[in-house]
Amino acid sequence: MQEAIRLHNVQYETEDIHILKGITGTIIEGEITTFVGPSGAGKTTLLKMLNGLLSPTSGEIFVNGKKINQYEPTELRRLVGLALQSAPMVDGNVYDNLTLPLRLQNDSLSEEEAKTILKVVGLGTDQLYQNVKDLSGGQRQKVSIARTLVNRPKVLLLDEITASLDQVSQKEINELIQRVSEKYGTTIVWITHNLKQALTVGNYTWFLMNGQLLEAGKSHEIENSRNEKVQAFLRGELE
Repeated sequence: MQEAIRLHNVQYETEDIHILKGITGTIIEGEITTFVGPSGAGKTTLLKMLNGLLSPTSGEIFVNGKKINQYEPTELRRLVGLALQSAPMVDGNVYDNLTLPLRLQNDSLSEEEAKTILKVVGLGTDQLYQNVKDLSGGQRQKVSIARTLVNRPKVLLLDEITASLDQVSQKEINELIQRVSEKYGTTIVWITHNLKQALTVGNYTWFLMNGQLLEAGKSHEIENSRNEKVQAFLRGELE
């Protein structure tokens, strides 16, 4: 198994809060790894470090075997894409949003390429010129993911992308992420509060709590963890 990302003793603290406390672990290339744990565990902070939005106070992060701080920021963002729960859109139509990453690099995206990406995320090619204001929450999230895929990232980071969606849309996004993983061999790191989602979609799961990585392994093995805090979370006793 090849490693896509490796973390060694990653710490992060602000003036008064120690948010991450010595995170060490490996994200396997081409697999889906889910991050779960109670609120305040440090999941989003850790995710932001994986594409350089935040830098560790100490410790090291390697992406494709190279220290993360040795990448140019633009190179790193192409390599490691990020999709957020809020799925922010620029004013205009779907095509305007899909072309944005390449326009920022003085490049362009053809209509045919845009339509191909829409098909991958389960949207119709007739929606290419639809105003984003007219899209449903699930459709906006698909456009957000499609826009991230324009750069063909090796790693795709997802932060609670289905949290505000209905069950039908959640299921569609689950299937979409699995399809992207299989079609492109993309390494996916996904924060979710939905434990069932984490264990069924994830190949691997990391359980974080109070800034520490308490458990990491194959998703189906997490359910049988002997760690009392993990079991408490599985029982719904920790939020």
